[in-house]
Amino acid sequence: MKILISVDIEGVAGVFSLEQTRAGNPEYERARRLMTEEANAAIRGAFAGGASEVLVNDSHGHFRNLLPDLLDKRAKAVQGKPRYLGMMSGLEQGCQAVLMIGYHSRAQGRGILAHTINSFAFAKVQVNGKELGEAGLYGALAGELGVPVLMGSGDQIFIEENLPNFPDAVWAQTKIAYGHSSGVSMSPEESRALIEDCAKRAVQRTAPRPFVMTAPIACQLTTQSPAIADLFCTLPIVRRVDGVNLEFSSSTVQDLIRILNSLAAMSFMLR
Repeated sequence: MKILISVDIEGVAGVFSLEQTRAGNPEYERARRLMTEEANAAIRGAFAGGASEVLVNDSHGHFRNLLPDLLDKRAKAVQGKPRYLGMMSGLEQGCQAVLMIGYHSRAQGRGILAHTINSFAFAKVQVNGKELGEAGLYGALAGELGVPVLMGSGDQIFIEENLPNFPDAVWAQTKIAYGHSSGVSMSPEESRALIEDCAKRAVQRTAPRPFVMTAPIACQLTTQSPAIADLFCTLPIVRRVDGVNLEFSSSTVQDLIRILNSLAAMSFMLR
């Protein structure tokens, strides 16, 4: 089985602050190493569970966080942007299942460093009436391609939010969230051991059904400010609902993801 491991940073054990997630400071350099080691734990578990090949998708920010020289040499790294499939890039290479490592709660959730795609621009993303974070959105993209999510790791809020979407996945709770920037974390060593064990068990199990959303795909996007909504409405596919709420539709989840990522890129004009 060919496995895609999608790795974010906010859900990694020991990560609590925005400084740890942003390049240009020593705390980030330490956090990206923790991220790389959790990826390695998932790689070890996937191979121990019977994976024949592993791709690791660097899924945070600019997608250039993982340290290639420290990554398990058996895996191949997917890094850099732009990419049409974003946090699920690699699925187009024939991956048959996904592990989500270091993921986090959705925007306005109570998890550590909670957000959805772009914390500056997006306050809430609802798809076909269902509020989704990055795990739900990208899990639905995987599902559209016939690929199930086998595992997720992060804090308890991330897990609670996504259990309904992936009821048969294996979950590794590495942190307890007290709030946006506080909580209790396993030690990195303990977290890696848990992730490795969960990845092994997840790959060994019978693959669950993919999480699939029925077309047409209707998105209601709540922006962080009317100014951002003004900007987004320059696109003719976007309809204004009120000061901060917008609507648009797409025929596929992949198109939805591409639209959201394009809007996120547009928002840098206002920073």
